[in-house]
Amino acid sequence: MALKIVVLAKQVPDTRNVGKDAMTAEGTVNRAALPAIFNPEDLNALEQALRLKEQNPGSTVGILTMGPPRAGEIIRQGLYRGADTGWLLTDRLFAGADTLATSYALATAIKKIGDVDIVIGGRQAIDGDTAQVGPQVAQKLGLNQVTYAEEVLSVKDGKATIKRVIDGGVETVEAPLPVVITVNGSAAPCRPQNAKLVMKYKRATCPMERPAEGTAYDYLYDERPELTLNQWSVADVDGDVNQCGLSGSPTKVKAIKNIVFQAKESKTLTASDADIEGMIKELLEEKIIG
Repeated sequence: MALKIVVLAKQVPDTRNVGKDAMTAEGTVNRAALPAIFNPEDLNALEQALRLKEQNPGSTVGILTMGPPRAGEIIRQGLYRGADTGWLLTDRLFAGADTLATSYALATAIKKIGDVDIVIGGRQAIDGDTAQVGPQVAQKLGLNQVTYAEEVLSVKDGKATIKRVIDGGVETVEAPLPVVITVNGSAAPCRPQNAKLVMKYKRATCPMERPAEGTAYDYLYDERPELTLNQWSVADVDGDVNQCGLSGSPTKVKAIKNIVFQAKESKTLTASDADIEGMIKELLEEKIIG
């Protein structure tokens, strides 16, 4: 069966190098201070979507992301790997969103896209590590959800068969469509970018990114409509401004720190009863456990 698949993807700051300027005074991530990358687990999800497209002729894969105009790069990276289209939610009213406001914006966009069979995304983003957005999107749309997926085995007869990781092992489950799936980083890595697709879509931009008239390559957008990426504002998705961005975000981050342990702070313990007992006593005294 032909499937309409939407991949939830996020452009995230590379949190492997967090400095003192990584947070703004308002408690949000200072994205301009860190290099932007494709969220790793969203790439795992994209691979599962592309495999489903190959297994089900006539299927389409679209990338849905939210962020500033530069987040259009995420859509391009999806197109380079085999996605068919993309939608960028970009509006100052979306800025500063926590998981609640983010899931609201994504859910309204999915409603606008319409008739979606599978929504798939990474388990969590490396700039938050909450694993909340996927389930919240499912809840807001009233859809079934399968989390911690490692492989979407097949889709037939209106049901998706999915292998997921649980404590102590794995299990295989069936979920009726439409369904929201979140994928672990232990799933298959995403395929590399295809050189022909890079050449085809390297000039693809959303309208806010487009070069000014009269500059190089501006003529391409009239000749090749596929190079114009979908760009939606809060108004375009009929969103409630009070549920978007900072206005719709009850969660506030107070501070962020980059912890680097020094050698003098570490201890080497053996498996002896005395060492284990001493460690437990220390953890109890420091109120780390108990």
